[in-house]
Amino acid sequence: MVENKKIAILGYGHIGKKHAEMVLQVEGCELIALIDPKFATESILNLPDVPTFLSLEDFLKSGLSADIVAVCTPNGLHFEQAKELIENGCHVIIEKPIALCSEEALQLQKLAAEYNVHVFPVMQNRFSPPAVWLKEIMNANVLGKIYMVQVSCFWNRNEHYYAKGSWRGTKNLDGGTLYTQFSHYLDIMYWLFGDISNIKSKFADFNHEDLTEFEDSGIITFDFVSGGMGSFTFSTSTYHENLESSLTVLAEFGSIKIGGQYMNEVQKCLIRDYEAPILPETSGANDYGTFKGSAQNHHHLYQNVIEFLRDGKTIQTTTDDSVKVLKIIEKIYASTE
Repeated sequence: MVENKKIAILGYGHIGKKHAEMVLQVEGCELIALIDPKFATESILNLPDVPTFLSLEDFLKSGLSADIVAVCTPNGLHFEQAKELIENGCHVIIEKPIALCSEEALQLQKLAAEYNVHVFPVMQNRFSPPAVWLKEIMNANVLGKIYMVQVSCFWNRNEHYYAKGSWRGTKNLDGGTLYTQFSHYLDIMYWLFGDISNIKSKFADFNHEDLTEFEDSGIITFDFVSGGMGSFTFSTSTYHENLESSLTVLAEFGSIKIGGQYMNEVQKCLIRDYEAPILPETSGANDYGTFKGSAQNHHHLYQNVIEFLRDGKTIQTTTDDSVKVLKIIEKIYASTE
């Protein structure tokens, strides 16, 4: 009988709760601990029946042994916490971004190799059926030469999201909208079309000046190293609710648009001598009450991690790609007009 992988969750906020739910649901996973300082002061409903700890240090001293720890804390804490876990021999699942700079992400990658463990970045949108389908099309060169790619991400993040005293909205713990909200879609773009160059960026802060330490909107234009040009337009100033996350491709042999709030539906497929398949239904959005996040694909990520560790199956989200996405974000900010 194959033993379950023992998993602890570090950080039990909105996304940490989602991770705990996935661990309890996915075959091959066993939830063994939750770690968060809030357990000292807050009474939390429906808490899983597992040991709780107030700090990572308390957990590491407890004698409990985890195969994997999922880091679901504020972005600016990811590097140091992941580093400590790697040095204690744990595999690490890290919510995006795995760090707030590419150099730190490279350090984690090198350290993991030294300690013979793995870092698994959370880029769950890669498991969305439209994304999987488009990746297959790109690998098969069905579209021919890529002419233009347009990515548009228009979301709402209001004063409830950026509550006073929250880590959200701060440069040192949040990082900014391209790190916290839209790195998912930069990742999809890089995964499908590769690296970018000749970047020009323009940013604005329309209605978050009193809420955040960074821009809320931007327009980025660039060339793909592999050919073709593109744009990435984003905002968290959309009125009332998330509007869309879409990707449009104009190419030699056809045009595709994936749209919906989270790139969750194929809205147009016009390709020469090609009939689009009927895709599985995309999971719904993560609903956190006062706001919604990307689609609920974390169960696919956990399945992939377990199958990789147990059976050697190819991992779909790599540290190499996370480093590249962080470098793209850094190049975008360096190219501001």
